[in-house]
Amino acid sequence: MRFLWIVLLQTYLFGVDATLDIVKNIQKLPKVEVRYLNNAQEPYLSKIYNMLLSDLKISNHAEAIGAGAQSENIDYSALAGQGVELLVSLRVDQLGQINVRLYDVAHQNILGIKDYVFTKKELFPFIAHKVAIDVNDALKAPSIAWMARFVVFAKYIRPGVTNIVVADYSLTYQQDIINNGMLNVFPKWADGAQSAIYYTQYLRKPTIIKYNLRNGSSEVITQSDGMAAVSSVSQDGEKLLLTLAPEGQSDIFLYDTTKKTQTRLTSYPGIDVLGNFVDHEKAMVFVSDRMGYPNIYLKKLKPDAPVEQVVFYSKNNDSVATSGDNIVYVNRSERDANGQSSFNLHLITLKSDYVRRLTASGVNQMPRFSRDGGAIMFLKKAAQQNALGVLLLDYNQSYLFPLENTQIQSFDW
Repeated sequence: MRFLWIVLLQTYLFGVDATLDIVKNIQKLPKVEVRYLNNAQEPYLSKIYNMLLSDLKISNHAEAIGAGAQSENIDYSALAGQGVELLVSLRVDQLGQINVRLYDVAHQNILGIKDYVFTKKELFPFIAHKVAIDVNDALKAPSIAWMARFVVFAKYIRPGVTNIVVADYSLTYQQDIINNGMLNVFPKWADGAQSAIYYTQYLRKPTIIKYNLRNGSSEVITQSDGMAAVSSVSQDGEKLLLTLAPEGQSDIFLYDTTKKTQTRLTSYPGIDVLGNFVDHEKAMVFVSDRMGYPNIYLKKLKPDAPVEQVVFYSKNNDSVATSGDNIVYVNRSERDANGQSSFNLHLITLKSDYVRRLTASGVNQMPRFSRDGGAIMFLKKAAQQNALGVLLLDYNQSYLFPLENTQIQSFDW
């Protein structure tokens, strides 16, 4: 099955000039009003409007105000009186095309005009995400480019059957890309452009497959008894860290995608899993039970390199992800009086001993960094409802997007 990529055609770039200089700090956020023309014929315009408001609020870079449907007339004096510094106006000049105009209220002029064209209506969330990114850039705020990235996950269908699905970060848009009535698990983006994925399909043996989303082609990478999964991909896509179990217990292997060769990095008669690149991709951290309980360890990418313990806090640390030298892992607490354990996210760096706790309670699992390292996506499990969470590291803010009738086996961002 081929995946239809979003097409964003830009006829005019936002010409943000030096006249807009908004000072942002914790006490004061720039006030941004969002509206759309009430004579619009595009049925998805109001949905894009609502999604854009949500994106701007989640960014923590603006105080977003929704004005709803308005006429084309702009009353700069009234806007200035309300403290509005930037006006975002959405309109439809032709079906399937959203026109966005930015207005500098203080100087009463247009900062820029931009058209967004999309060929598939269900992709409207990405139009909103792209507009939010452009508005954020106009405010000269830190990047929120992570909003436009796809999430890929394995969705449970029934026993022995999982589909691979792509979605936007809010899960508003979802599309099956692998739907073959088989067990398909451990999806991993193969490159920064998100043009391909690796995933594991259970054939005669667990088999790692590379699937090209643009042309629908597939390529078998390797097979292994017991377990086979891609846990980390280098920035250039030329190296992979694999978890394989050729002799019963899982170990970590380095795979060269150009030479099609693999090197065994660990040979431990226990469990070594979830290798993640660190130290400019000269080393990895991984989860192992070599102390009798799961914990996080470090090893250079050489078979004979020594193994070092990284985390000394608690004795139940599993599920790890990295971004540069930053490491996020899951810690399981001791059971409370009710017999319940919590699973919380913790952040550390290879450059210090400081441990930062990111979540306070509940079951928080499978952390994944955004590509720029500024956000972490994770699964939040609760008795009543499961959700996909996004945690913004710079703001100590997290947002949950409910998983309606969806069970995620694994995912990547």
